[in-house]
Parts: sequence; C-alpha cells; structure tokens
Amino acid sequence: MLNTGWATQTGVTPGFLTALFTSTSAVCVTGLVVVDTGTYWSSFGQAVILLLIQLGGLGIMTSATLFSILLGRQIGFKERLMIRESLNQVNVAGVVRLVKYVVLFTVVIEVFFALILTLRLSQDIAGAKSLWYGVFHAISAFNNAGFDLFGDFRSIAHYAADPFITFGIALPVIIGGLGFSVISEMVGRKKWRRFSLHGKLVLITTVLLLAAGTIVFLALEYHNALSGLPLGVKVQSAFFQSVTPRTAGFSTVDVGALFPTTLFFFCILMFIGGSPGSTAGGVKTTTFALLGLSVSSLASGHAEPVVFGRRLPLAQVFRAMTIIFMALSWISLAVLVLLISEQQNFLVLLFETFSAFGTVGLSMGVTPDLTPVGRIVIILTMFIGRLGPLTVAFALAQRRRAVLRYPEEQILIG
Repeated sequence: MLNTGWATQTGVTPGFLTALFTSTSAVCVTGLVVVDTGTYWSSFGQAVILLLIQLGGLGIMTSATLFSILLGRQIGFKERLMIRESLNQVNVAGVVRLVKYVVLFTVVIEVFFALILTLRLSQDIAGAKSLWYGVFHAISAFNNAGFDLFGDFRSIAHYAADPFITFGIALPVIIGGLGFSVISEMVGRKKWRRFSLHGKLVLITTVLLLAAGTIVFLALEYHNALSGLPLGVKVQSAFFQSVTPRTAGFSTVDVGALFPTTLFFFCILMFIGGSPGSTAGGVKTTTFALLGLSVSSLASGHAEPVVFGRRLPLAQVFRAMTIIFMALSWISLAVLVLLISEQQNFLVLLFETFSAFGTVGLSMGVTPDLTPVGRIVIILTMFIGRLGPLTVAFALAQRRRAVLRYPEEQILIG
C-alpha cells in the first residue's frame, strides 16, 4: 500500500525499495527512515505506517489471535503453543486470556498518553491535526517505534524543555519495553517478594540502565549537546536520551553532533534493548543480566548463577551466550558489507547497524543516503533484530536432549 501514489503527498509512487524499507522499519518497530515521515507520506501513508507499527508491536501471533477472536474462530492447541512462545510464557493455560489482557492494556495506555500529547500539542497545532499527532506519537512511543511527524528528521528536538512531551513519550516507551508479563505482575501484585524472578530482574536491570544512561549522558554531553540549557532541562534531556536508545528512537538532541564516546555508549544501550515479551528489540535486558550474573557467580566460585536465592540453569546461560554471539556476528557482517558499499566512516555505519539491530531508529542522518545494497543490509538487520534472538531462543528451548553423553575434556580458556 505504501508503494502507491495515494501514500505520498506529491502523488508520485515512492518506489519499491523505499516502500519496503519504510514498511519493514514500521512492522519491526524500528523508526529508521529514508524519507521524512511527516513531510513525505500523505495521511493515508501515515495511517498505513501506524497500522504496521501497531501490528508489529503487538506481535504476529497476538495480532492473529485478536483477529481470530473478533471473527469468532476457535484457537487450537498448536496456535496456543505459538502464542505462549511469542509472549514468553511458561504454560499454555490462559494464553488466550493473556492476549485479551495485552490488547486491552495496550489500548488503555495508548489512549491515555494520546490524550496527554493531544492536549499539549493542541496549543501549537490547530484542529484535528493535533489529535492525529497525539495518537500517532502515543502509539509510536508505546510500541517503541520512534516514528515521528514533526518533519526534517528533527524528531522532537524543539520540545526538549517541555515535560509534557518528553515524559509523555518517555513513559510509554518504558512501559512498552518492560514486557506484558512484567506489567501484569506490577498491576496484579503489590509486594516485591511476590514478584517472579523474571520480573525482579527486568525491573532492576531497567532501573539500573536508566540511571546509568542518564548519568553517563549528562556527564559526557554537559558542555556539548546540553550546553546552554538550564540544569533541570539538561537532566530531563539526559533522562530522555537514556530511555530512547533502548529501542525507541526519539531524540531531543542532534545525534550527529554527539561525541564519539556518547555514540559508542548508545550502541551498547541499543544492543541491550528492552525486555522479553515487550515491544522493544535488542538482545533483551534479561540476557544482559544473566551474563552479568554468570560472570559474578564464576568470580565468586559458584558453578551456576545465583540471584535472590534462586539458581539459574546453565542451559539458559548457554542460550544467552548464543544470542549474544549470533547478534554480534551478524552486526559484524553487516558493518563489513556497509563499509564496502557505502562512502561513510566506520562509527557512522556501526551506529546505524546497532540502531537497526536494536530496532531503535536513532540515526546520524545517513539512512536516506544509503545505496540500494546498504538499504537491503539495514532491512535484513531490522528483521533479524526483531525476530532473530527470539527465534534462536525458541529453537534452543525446543531442542531435544541428545541420547548420548560424550566424554568430557577441557580446553584452555583466557
């Protein structure tokens, strides 16, 4: 639908590769664009992008289940198994009910923040356009997509000092990146001790990453990107920029003007991403936490990671290591191809690749200038970043144990 004259403001067909890139970025909730969303696409094109963002954020199985429920179809056991894996659940029982809860919660959160953003934007944008902007950015934020309509690839830089806009976007980004299972625990359980180990790890890791991101960005960019701003606005901007690199893609500063140290730090945040079962990408917070716990446990003499009085199986450590290894392998290959096909420096291409893999959408402004080969590489990276690590984890989880147990022999490491 994007590859039609109806989808553009000029009425000129955008071309297959441009339409493919944009639709991939939308359904993978990334936010990287080769043409400006607000000025290039028509209202119809923007509506198509928003629909793809919503379907991509909910996930294929959740969206398919929702349509089946609306059509009155029965959900079979095979479909329930797939729903369980897509939502990162342990049991099959109650997955259809969970899908209904996920959809209802999504609608409530998006409507709430759409109202906040609309009320604020109505002061600057007249008529129904302010409502459209409020709805678009609320859905884009909750689904960690990073698409915006403000034009000129500027994201929301001119709203850096506005708490209604910055927090109206940052909060749904955080909520969407926690994962629906953790959100259900937060809503249904009041005491910390009743949270699952998964929920505790997600919340603690998220808080630590947000705090570390705020402090590091504030320290590195205090006299650069944040110079000339009041202290309160600097802290607000630093917090916002600690939220969005973990798969949202909005920005209140000029990313291209940041120090190389900050850009590399952003690459780390983009690589980690959000949490399992969420609208976010990356290798996920629990994968990062599990490897950190493994290193800590090994240093303290434990054979297996131990946290909150619980022992984590080594099989999960191996899966986490596999996800990290495969992710870094693809990123390395993608950057290598981009270095051959593009006339850009290493850091710019590395940043763009991490942004695509983490389904973030932050850019140093080179995406529109990519060659066809470069665009295809970024398209593949967005797909792998959105589906790859989860697919690998699912494949490993379903693997049967070998019948034979081979003799053990050690190798030299380190």
